[in-house]
Amino acid sequence: MKVVRRGEQPAQRGTTFTGEVTLERLLEAQQPGGVSVARVTFRDGARTHWHTHPGEQVLVILEGRGIVGNEREQVEVQPGDLVYTSPGEKHWHGAAPGQTMVHLSITTAGPAEWYGPVEQPPVGTASDQQ
Repeated sequence: MKVVRRGEQPAQRGTTFTGEVTLERLLEAQQPGGVSVARVTFRDGARTHWHTHPGEQVLVILEGRGIVGNEREQVEVQPGDLVYTSPGEKHWHGAAPGQTMVHLSITTAGPAEWYGPVEQPPVGTASDQQ
C-alpha cells in the first residue's frame, strides 16, 4: 500500500499548456502499464495542447468550469463530472474563459504524446448536449 498526502508532491508548471497551469504528480505508475494520477489546476482559459494517451484517461472535475474537446466536439464540464478518453483519442482540456478549473487526471499505460497548441480559444461549447 502507498499513501500520498496532500502537499507532499511539489507543484510544477507544465510546458505543454497554453496559459497558467499547475501540475501536481500525485502518483506515478508503480508497475509497467500501471495507473498515474495528477491534480491539474488551469487558470482563466488555460488549456492543454492537443495530445493522445497510449492507454485510457479519466478526468474527474473537482472545482470550477472547464471545457474538454476532441476533433469532433467540445463540451463544458463542471464539478462532479467525469470525462473518459479512449486510448489514442486526440483531445485537449482546460478552464473555460474567465474560470479556474481543477481536475484529477488518471491515466494508464504510459505518458501522453503531445502535439501543438489548440489554435484558438474554445468557443461554442456543446454544454447543452450533456
